[in-house]
Formats: sequence, C-alpha cells, structure tokens
Amino acid sequence: MRPIEYLMVQKAPLRSIAKRLIARSGLGSFEFRYRIEALQRMQYAYIMYQAAKLAAKLGQSRISVLEFGVAGGAGLLWMERYAEEIERIFPVKIEIYGFDTGAGLPPPSDYRDLPYHWKEGFFAMDKAVLESKLKRAKLVIGDVADTCTTFFRDHNPAPIGAVAHDLDFYSSTVDGLKLFDAEPSSLMPRMFCYFDDTIGSDVELYSDFTGERLAIEEFNAANQMRKIAVPHYLRAKEGLGTWRHQIWVCHLFDHPDYNRFVGEEDQQLPLASW
Repeated sequence: MRPIEYLMVQKAPLRSIAKRLIARSGLGSFEFRYRIEALQRMQYAYIMYQAAKLAAKLGQSRISVLEFGVAGGAGLLWMERYAEEIERIFPVKIEIYGFDTGAGLPPPSDYRDLPYHWKEGFFAMDKAVLESKLKRAKLVIGDVADTCTTFFRDHNPAPIGAVAHDLDFYSSTVDGLKLFDAEPSSLMPRMFCYFDDTIGSDVELYSDFTGERLAIEEFNAANQMRKIAVPHYLRAKEGLGTWRHQIWVCHLFDHPDYNRFVGEEDQQLPLASW
C-alpha cells in the first residue's frame, strides 16, 4: 500500500492531515482529489463538477457557473482552475461570471442583513488587479438588483448550472435569486448551489429568519414549481469540513428537461442466492 493510500484509511485526524497535504500539493489527478474530497474550495469543485456531469448526460455542450460576491477574486480564480480540469473530463465548455458591486458591501438594509456582523465597505475589490489575473471569467459589476435584470441580455450566457452565493446580506441574496426566475432555456433543470453564509460561528448565529437562509426560505415560499432543496445524500456522507452543509440544489420542475432520464441504464439488482 502506498503512503497516501495508507493515510487515507486511517482515523479522522490522519485522514484530515492527508487531505490537507494533498489539496495543497496538488498530488494526484483532479478526479482522484475530487473523489477523496482533497481539493481547496471543495464546494466550488463540487457544484461545478456536478453541473458539468448533468450537462453531459443531457447532451448540453455549454454551461455557465456564477459567483455572487467576488471581493478579492480568489473564488473566481479557483473556478477557472477547476473549469480547465472539468472540461477534460466532460465534453462541456464552462463559462464563468462573477457578480460584485466592485466597492464592497453596501449599507445593510435592516436586521435581516445582520448589521451586527457586516459593515458597509467590507470586501472591496481591486478591479484592475483582479482583471489582470483572470483568464476567462467575466466580471459583472454593479448593484446585483440591477445586473440580474440585464445579465441575460448583456451577456447571452450558456444555461446556468452552478452558483456560489456569497453576497452576505439577506437583501442582496434575494436579488441574486431572481436569476432563478429566468426562462428554462437560460437555466439547467437542476442547478447546484453553494451558500457561503449559512453556518458561521457564535458571532454570526445564522438562522432561518435572517441572511441567506431567510432568502432561501422566501424563495421556496414564493415559487410553486422551483424549489431550493437540501441534497440529503451529501449531508449524510461521512466527511470532514462544513461545506457539504452549505450545498443546495435548485430544482426546476417546470423545465422541459427536468424529467429526462439521466440514471444508469441497468439498475436491476441480482437475485440473492439462498
């Protein structure tokens, strides 16, 4: 047994150390690191991989992945890296868009934006520096309430397959989720989502009555045929890190491809011998 394989079958502390080492060093193939969840920004890798996998099964050649709340741009840079790797696995091209005000957080609207934790001006972007580092991602700069209304007209993106929500505020997340009201042709039938500000610590104390969690609740209450739901299989899996508890999937029951079969052709279980 090779040293890395040995570490991976050990108890949690050693597995955790092994995963961090593999993630930082880039040891092994992308698929290997994805399988053992040893990737930096694993949440981004997961939603992008799953979106591309679904697109490939549906015969969709292009998808878009979005990040709401770009700030310094580290998330977009990781998205670019993972897009290159995922495109080698699936016959799907990935477009990347990053939404941000460019000037940091606006003033909180009310208690639902958690002003006891967030302040105006947090996470300001150095647009020139970031653009010099980006290879394919496109920045969508402005108030998300405005840019979400013009996004499809201005950019003609491929159908949206994955979205990382990191807008911090309840009010901004509500505006961002308006993209999910778009025509089915602009969206994948199931969109994989990461909501960053849904767990936090003893300072944020995120709940279902403020912030991103409230925005999700209200979206579901307002939409009969589109629901943002927990992927229970993912949360039931053993694993380290909280990211799996920050993943949701937006189901578009009214999408013409929602009911298209994407499972394994042969799911018959062999008859047990007695």
